[in-house]
Amino acid sequence: MWDERYAAPGYLFGTEPARFLVDQAVHLPERGRVLAVADGEGRNSVFLAARGFDVMAFDASHVAVKKARALAKGRDVPVRFEVSNVDGWDWAPNAYDAVVAVFIQFAPPPMRARIFEGIKRTLKPGGMLMLHGYRPEQITYGTGGPPHAENMYTEEMLREGFGDMRILHLAAYDCEIEEGKGHAGMSALIDLVAVKR
Repeated sequence: MWDERYAAPGYLFGTEPARFLVDQAVHLPERGRVLAVADGEGRNSVFLAARGFDVMAFDASHVAVKKARALAKGRDVPVRFEVSNVDGWDWAPNAYDAVVAVFIQFAPPPMRARIFEGIKRTLKPGGMLMLHGYRPEQITYGTGGPPHAENMYTEEMLREGFGDMRILHLAAYDCEIEEGKGHAGMSALIDLVAVKR
């Protein structure tokens, strides 16, 4: 399904990073290893590499990863891309200084729980999580994301899922976004920035 969506001409979600990532980049460490989870066509991993991070990104779609490699080459930044689904990814312990997970809401609750545990495992102590996605209210807007409210995030869910981390920023809000054809219009969003203890 994702290969088909990404096969359309151009970049489904655009080539610029998510506004959340730009706005919250102040929390990122000055340098280090960053993992971009299910990064699609590479807009966020390329942004991070341009800031000097050692970036690893993965996505399940071969088509998306091909486009991501082209974007990185065009911007002349090094990013290591791998084709993998989240359940096949090696969440190596204490491997990354930061994990960025933007709009990864293809995951139903059981898979989401595995992703959250994998993220916490692969972060180094003191490592930074930057998570951004939709709230259930997004179903009403219909401007992006899956048609499944159970895949969305709530503040309570994120506090419970990452309660063992130090939360620096947790915000639920509505905002107009323009991120390619895939995310366009008023959206019900939620951000989490947290540090592994």
